[in-house]
Amino acid sequence: MNIKIKKTWLIAEFLLLFFGLPLALYFSNRIKQIHPVLLLLPVFLFFLLYFRQKKDFSFKSFLRFDISSKTILKNAGLILLASIALLAYVYLFERENMFNLPRKNTRLYIVMMVGYPLISAFIQEVIYRVFIFRRYSRIFTNKNLMIFASAVAFSFVHIVYFSPFAIAATFLAGIYFAYIYEKTKSVLFTTVLHGFIGNVVFTVGLGHHFWQNMQQYL
Repeated sequence: MNIKIKKTWLIAEFLLLFFGLPLALYFSNRIKQIHPVLLLLPVFLFFLLYFRQKKDFSFKSFLRFDISSKTILKNAGLILLASIALLAYVYLFERENMFNLPRKNTRLYIVMMVGYPLISAFIQEVIYRVFIFRRYSRIFTNKNLMIFASAVAFSFVHIVYFSPFAIAATFLAGIYFAYIYEKTKSVLFTTVLHGFIGNVVFTVGLGHHFWQNMQQYL
């Protein structure tokens, strides 16, 4: 296949997968009735099949975690600062929701604290970091452009939650996760970071921005 045609196809594919499909879900009348995990699982299966037929890919790379203690401590500090900022946001703008999930549904809160990092965060990191960085390296040849593309795609899918906060927050988080993945090539490390941030979001009272029907369980 001609290189120019190949790149054109990749651009079209990227736009369809990461912008066309979220838009289709956004305009679907049933989107609010679907739990986010139910959307992620079949998509994740598709990407696993994609990786499986790649001879230069090993699923063992999902477990790669050769991260220096300095990098871990530095990012732990950033996560702490982000957590404080999120708590301050709730206190200033959504005080009525502060700690709503742990206060009102402890059982669900515990399930979320375990399930979100292991399932949702991991799946999202595989899709928006591993897949995008591998699949679209021919069209995003500059590392900064790749990080930006990953963050925009990651942010845009959150339009399905109908929350400007979710879109803005995930764009910033997407820049951060993509930058860390580009530096470390460890999806496990970005999953840990993603999981921590996600758990903080659901702890401090911002979970409803990322789960349409959460209020009915409170």
